[in-house]
Amino acid sequence: MRQRIVDQSIKAGFSFDEKQLDQLYELITNLLKWNQSYNLTAIKDEQEAIDLHLIDSLLIAPYCKFEYVLDVGTGAGFPGLPLAIALPNTKFVLVDSNNKKTRFIQQMIYQLKLGNVEVENARVEDLQKQQFDAVVSRAFASVADMVEMTRHLLKPDGCWLAMKARYSQQEQDQLPEWVRQEAIYPLDIPGVSTERKLVKLTKINI
Repeated sequence: MRQRIVDQSIKAGFSFDEKQLDQLYELITNLLKWNQSYNLTAIKDEQEAIDLHLIDSLLIAPYCKFEYVLDVGTGAGFPGLPLAIALPNTKFVLVDSNNKKTRFIQQMIYQLKLGNVEVENARVEDLQKQQFDAVVSRAFASVADMVEMTRHLLKPDGCWLAMKARYSQQEQDQLPEWVRQEAIYPLDIPGVSTERKLVKLTKINI
């Protein structure tokens, strides 16, 4: 399993040191182990977990080089935990309302010695924190919901980064008038045909 992480990371264009590879391996190993008891993810297969959780999350690292990032609806810590391993100089706050999943994240923060990660067991709309440079999401219901619920948490010059499998024109049309769509980046998991993209949005002063 560790070798697949190495191979897929290289194919995706990443170069990690031994410590980072150990952390990524330990993260996926623990996810699959905890999943047997706590149902953290629907993915049970090792290869799928590496491709669809680990590599998928890492693909947005080139777009996520900020000082302070919020991962909303993080679930079991994706994309936040892999990003925190890949980007040790970026501070991440991971938010989810599911207590089982945030307990897993807390254990991983401790076990992997991730000093750049905090976790909040809360609904994002109830979160009151310092404003963030970027807000990322991987499994939010819609981009419109994401921006509405996190507007108060984003710096005026910050951006939203929404990972999407499908992003229809209808969903784009539902964006509030105070949001500008800046770019849509394709995300390609090596050897996987699943369609993925990253939508970048910013605030408009109106």
